[in-house]
Amino acid sequence: MGIEIRTRRASDATEPLVLLDAHAKAPLFRQLYDSLRHAIIAGRLRPGARLPAARTLGADLHLSRNTVDQAYDQLHAEGYLDRHPRRGTFVSRTTPDQVLQAAPPPPVDRPRLYAAESAPSRRMLSSRGRAIAEIVLPAGVNALTLPRPFRPGVPALDAFPIQLWARLSARHWRRASRRHLAYGHSAGYQPLRDAIAQQVSAARGVRCTAEQVIIVGGSQQALALATRLLLERGDQVWMEEPGYVGARAAFIASGASVIAVPVDDQGLDVEAGEQLAPTARMAFVTPSHQHPLGVVMTVARRLALLDWARRADAWILEDDYDSEIRYHGRPLPAMQGLDDDGRVIYLGTFSKTVFPALRLGYVIVPRPLVEAFSTGRLIVDRHSSVVEQAVLADFIAEGHYARHLRRMRALYVERQEALLDALAPFHELIDVPATRSGLNVLAWLPPGVDDRRVAAAAAAIGIEAPPLSPFAQHALPRGALILNFSGHDVEALRSAAKKLGTVLAESVGRAHEQRALGA
Repeated sequence: MGIEIRTRRASDATEPLVLLDAHAKAPLFRQLYDSLRHAIIAGRLRPGARLPAARTLGADLHLSRNTVDQAYDQLHAEGYLDRHPRRGTFVSRTTPDQVLQAAPPPPVDRPRLYAAESAPSRRMLSSRGRAIAEIVLPAGVNALTLPRPFRPGVPALDAFPIQLWARLSARHWRRASRRHLAYGHSAGYQPLRDAIAQQVSAARGVRCTAEQVIIVGGSQQALALATRLLLERGDQVWMEEPGYVGARAAFIASGASVIAVPVDDQGLDVEAGEQLAPTARMAFVTPSHQHPLGVVMTVARRLALLDWARRADAWILEDDYDSEIRYHGRPLPAMQGLDDDGRVIYLGTFSKTVFPALRLGYVIVPRPLVEAFSTGRLIVDRHSSVVEQAVLADFIAEGHYARHLRRMRALYVERQEALLDALAPFHELIDVPATRSGLNVLAWLPPGVDDRRVAAAAAAIGIEAPPLSPFAQHALPRGALILNFSGHDVEALRSAAKKLGTVLAESVGRAHEQRALGA
């Protein structure tokens, strides 16, 4: 038995099955499709119910038969209707929504097993998962807002050549082939690997071929790959003290034992590292611009570290942090170029020199590790966007990258000088030496002033000036704030510096009062 499809009339008090509006933007077949689908989902058209023939329904609704057939065909294709020759069209007994939406589980009356709502998920985590969940990330890492002064690691996004990037991107999409749309090689887009190999060989003295370049989703993924492939649980890893929090988190997540090795004005203290953990499996260093102190590792220390790695049969992870952004003189070549024993794994990223959202970086590995890292990349994330890699390859190969770096160096010199000038009136409260490279300066606080408290007070008025203390595993002799100068224009830096000065005066004064009371 069929059903009556009723449309809306002025006298109708109940909702009709079909609503049609000749003035609506949606075509009539789509309106009919939506009305019937809604009626099926709502249960007003029961499973197994027979619908009128297309010709009959079209006549009732003043629609053509083709319009009704289009709606029926779409509903049939999606599984809402069953169509049987010579028998008719019926509402399916099992709709797609029933298949895709599982019924809610019945309530279970049982005592609570956990004290807090977060406890069940924690209880189900592995030991490695619990270690990851307990890692404390720096403020701002997962922030969805635009960066506020002085959030570290933010380049001059306002000065990036967006229109140029858009033209390069549009060019690739216009010429896109199946190669761009299909799966790519896990090691990366070959022209980009070629461009990176040429660029780091010329600019950083890295010795490699394109085969050794593995494209990754930023330096953090490179760290995750290296720790997964090269470390066993419990292996000791030398970590700069203070040092990059993201690297420390990666080592903790891998189950490694992190050994804090002090950094002085010559870089990582290799002798101290050998005393603390002579048989460590790996050392992580930022020799070109130590993060966060900014010192450059001397050649003598680099050679000593390479010698230790050879004797200990250990790996060196060289994060060439901010090496491209140097303002005075030529930088020392990368330590990888001094390595004759295949011990150094070299990490680079385009987050600071292009833009962070690009999520492209690279790891350059010794030849025996190429296959392992390529396979590891495949398992972790398959590969990065082929089109984005192709755009970046052109950006480098056509000289845009080098020109952009030259412009940014000049701009960053201007912004650093503006920040230092704006902070000069507060020289009795902080010591802010200029940096020869990188995007940040360190604002050293007077002895005894808690940098965490100062950073919290600054955050309360909209300033992100992270403290130095969380970058170290042990207490530091003196606190400092990390101030980025690259990510904001001169006026924004001056305004933020004045606000920071007010916070500093209050915080340092309060610390002196407390110290006097304690005495």
